[in-house]
Amino acid sequence: MTPATVMEIGRGAMEVALLVAAPMFLAALVTGLVISIFQAATQINEATLSFVPKLVVMFLTLLLAGPWMITMLTDYIRRLFEAIPSLIG
Repeated sequence: MTPATVMEIGRGAMEVALLVAAPMFLAALVTGLVISIFQAATQINEATLSFVPKLVVMFLTLLLAGPWMITMLTDYIRRLFEAIPSLIG
């Protein structure tokens, strides 16, 4: 296995990881932004006010995007396993 092959496998793994994590990150980011605007407008500074809605939104995002996330991961792993013979020799 050449260093270029290792770099390509690592790049592919990073791409898949970012794609799979993106829905959760975006949901947390948007929720945090909305809660921060609400807290600034009402001058309520309560830490749990931002934690609980983020938790709920991330759970809902996981329910909605979970099948897509699992499909992305299993497709990548399947391609990687199928490429093992060509990678070895």
